Amino acid sequence: MNDLKIAPSILSSDFAHLAEECQAVLDAGADWLHVDVMDGNYVPNITIGLPVVRSLRSALPTTFLDVHLMIANPDVMAARFVEAGADLVSFHPEASDHPHRTVQEIREAGGRAGLAINPGTSLDWIDYLAQDLDLVLIMGVNPGFGGQSFIPSTLRKLRQLHQKLQLLGARVDVQVDGGVKPVNADEIYAAGANVLVAGSAIFGQSDYGAAIDAIRTAATTVEV
Repeated sequence: MNDLKIAPSILSSDFAHLAEECQAVLDAGADWLHVDVMDGNYVPNITIGLPVVRSLRSALPTTFLDVHLMIANPDVMAARFVEAGADLVSFHPEASDHPHRTVQEIREAGGRAGLAINPGTSLDWIDYLAQDLDLVLIMGVNPGFGGQSFIPSTLRKLRQLHQKLQLLGARVDVQVDGGVKPVNADEIYAAGANVLVAGSAIFGQSDYGAAIDAIRTAATTVEV
């Protein structure tokens, strides 16, 4: 398995002090920053867009920016987020007219490409895209809102994904976004995820370092 990475979701941060919040979690031991982009169409919420990604890249020039597009028609916008400063862009294939082309456009723009799979979405999307992907994002909740509870069937989907990737001979990062906490980080990691996105479990705590350490310790003390 690839090295464990903790990616705090800035969706749960204090947006009035976003740069300071991001620096604080990085100083506390975060590996990536996870940036949730919602358009009020594909999901019922609206969050942030290209200007915020540009600002984060300017303020944090060496930070790995992991952008998750929860938007309709990501084909039009995906490469633009790379140009704005995203290191990795994930999108939902059912929202795309041409997922393979969008993956290629992300990579041609200089970014890493990820495919995001909802709780009710089939893993079959992976079959003809795996060799071109850098990451598969498995949603542990239905997209659109922070602070939701982890859906238990996510663990079964992770195990199925692990088997599929082995059969396809694809080596990619596997991310889980939604409901990740110290109490389930061990099961999530053991099931095959190596990038754990946590929002309220980090930004909702008074001590970011202790919160990140709790997730990392819970995950890495289990045998996989």
